[in-house]
Amino acid sequence: MAALGTIRKRGVILICIIGFGLFAFIAEEAFRSCESSKNDQRQQVGEVLGEKISVTDFQKLVDEYTEVIKMQQGTDNLPEEQMNQVKDMVWNTYVQSKLVENEAKELGLTVTDGELQNILNEGTNPMLLQTPFVNQQTGRFDASSLKKFLADYKSNQSAQNPQMAEQYQKIYNYWTFIEKTLRQQTLAQKYQNLLAHCFISNPVEAKMAFKEENEESSIQLASFPYSDIQDAKIKVEESDMKAKYEELKARFKQAIESRDVKYIDVQVKASSSDRLALQKQFADFQKKLAAAEDPTEILHKSGTSVNYLGIPVAKDAFPTDIAAQLDSMAVGTTSAVKANAQDNTLNIIKLIAKQELPDSIQFRTIQVSGATPEAAHKTADSIYTALQGGAEFEALAKKYGQTGEKTWMTTKQYQFAPSMDKDTKTYISALNNAAVNSYENIALGQGNVILQVVDKKGMINKYTAAVIKKTIDFSQDTYRAAYNKISSFVSANQNGEDLLKNAAKNGYTVQEANDMTTSLHYVANIHSTRDALKWVFDADEKEESPLYECGDNDHLLVMVLNKIHRAGYRDLSDPQVREMVKAEVIKDKKAEQIIAKVKGVKSIAAAKAKGAKVAPVNQVTFAAPVFIASVGASEPALSGAVSATAKGKFVSHPVKGNAGVYLFQVTNKTNRPVKFDEKAMEQKLRQRAMQYAGNFMNELYLNAKVVDNRYLFF
Repeated sequence: MAALGTIRKRGVILICIIGFGLFAFIAEEAFRSCESSKNDQRQQVGEVLGEKISVTDFQKLVDEYTEVIKMQQGTDNLPEEQMNQVKDMVWNTYVQSKLVENEAKELGLTVTDGELQNILNEGTNPMLLQTPFVNQQTGRFDASSLKKFLADYKSNQSAQNPQMAEQYQKIYNYWTFIEKTLRQQTLAQKYQNLLAHCFISNPVEAKMAFKEENEESSIQLASFPYSDIQDAKIKVEESDMKAKYEELKARFKQAIESRDVKYIDVQVKASSSDRLALQKQFADFQKKLAAAEDPTEILHKSGTSVNYLGIPVAKDAFPTDIAAQLDSMAVGTTSAVKANAQDNTLNIIKLIAKQELPDSIQFRTIQVSGATPEAAHKTADSIYTALQGGAEFEALAKKYGQTGEKTWMTTKQYQFAPSMDKDTKTYISALNNAAVNSYENIALGQGNVILQVVDKKGMINKYTAAVIKKTIDFSQDTYRAAYNKISSFVSANQNGEDLLKNAAKNGYTVQEANDMTTSLHYVANIHSTRDALKWVFDADEKEESPLYECGDNDHLLVMVLNKIHRAGYRDLSDPQVREMVKAEVIKDKKAEQIIAKVKGVKSIAAAKAKGAKVAPVNQVTFAAPVFIASVGASEPALSGAVSATAKGKFVSHPVKGNAGVYLFQVTNKTNRPVKFDEKAMEQKLRQRAMQYAGNFMNELYLNAKVVDNRYLFF
């Protein structure tokens, strides 16, 4: 009871303590929630129609498509530029699919399993021909082959052979990508077809369009080019600029934010002392390579970028500049040290051998192993003797658990290998040099191989050449000197305005990169500038960036954010907009002067007396803008005016065009000898309307409020 009394006496204090405790708990949870929300935002690659995609999900899509490309190209790695293309393709496909799916959902459009099965049964979709399920005899997609694979895939998921299971998984993943893409394409086609049926044409429209395309006019044209009047003589008022801007404002709308930067990029290059040092090193390499019987060790020490296999390879295995010299060299000679400006390298070549050998070889083998190498050699000798005595190759192969089937090997299959061991060299040399239908017993490190070459095709020159090729690179001292110089300059000019103003006097050139968007992969096409790109879209106007070391470890970059162009309309203060508007104002004022000058002119002769350039122009139709050679421009307005003027008549009003003002007289009108086909013309008009409506995806994109943050992650 005493405890209860104490609690009651201090009830208000207790309530406050509890209240503060609850508030602290709620605040902590709210803070955690905010932090969680911010972390989620930091992991978002983008947003379409309010739906966000995380970097993890986007990376899965990239990985999926990358594996598809690797399978199609038969490669293990994709270069950086191609990976950037993959990321762009994945993003564009993702956005377009979301846009179409949203529209299709509202319209009730779907792609059923039955429709997909019909596509597979028809087998005509080009994507299906990129799959492993193509009948080699018919060249068509084989749906039954796909069904068999899917059944085999299920049964092999628990297979004990990891290599086979992995191979099945890769093909299955490839197929699921194809199937997903087929569904997306089919849905998009349904939507486009529905849109296409919204456009119709009629016989009256077809007849008019036919006339517009096939009625040709010949005219005498009097041209008054705007270029005849100097721009400096045209007075442009600010009121003129504002009025014209409002008239043209729609041209200056941009859907996404972009940014302009001014930057200083220093590309570090080898100094004269660096070149001299490398030349001295290469002179030593040249002497040693010329004297060496086996160049392997010298090549290894040199750090050459060209692999040496020690066996004959085709000319295309070498860099272009090296390949161009091989035929002019004698076997056994070593070239002088040569510089190649195209790839900035020094080069030495030693031509060890030149042979005419087959590019393609068909052969079959029996691999022989034993408890010891000696046992394998003994077994191989008995097989070889049996073959020489007339035994069947395939029968012997089956006896030793092999098929003995024939296979083809091409030069390209091995000539780009980074290195090659002794056994592989022996094996390939035997294939290259063996006579057709002869048998070879090749002793290798762990056993023997019995082989028979059964066919050779495409005899070509092959070369065994040792090549030392190294980039004429800068030294660390040269890089350090360049870094210290620009670092000192940046430190002394920490204001963006000062940096740009003082660049020239310090030996630096200021460059511009305008209208940069978040879809870019690089700043100013310089590799490894992701951090710099992040800075561009985080910085404020006139802010100066840190000094970035980028490129292929050979660029030093500092930037100033010059201008931010927000989504919406660019205003008249924008230099590009102002320049465009001013050009239009000047054109209008020139047109006014010319029109006033030709007032009352009623003939070509009178126009010529006013200074016009007169020339005949033929084959003028309403459907196509006529090109006027005297001004070097196409003039749609002139085509329309000519079409509306009767034969023999002089135009009633001057025509204001893109490059001048025109007067003309129609001297003749004829129809092309083409028969009118009403149905064909209506179909043509429908197709044309669809082309005009081809921007529907762009309209959907603009309305979807797409956010692209890929630059933060990739």
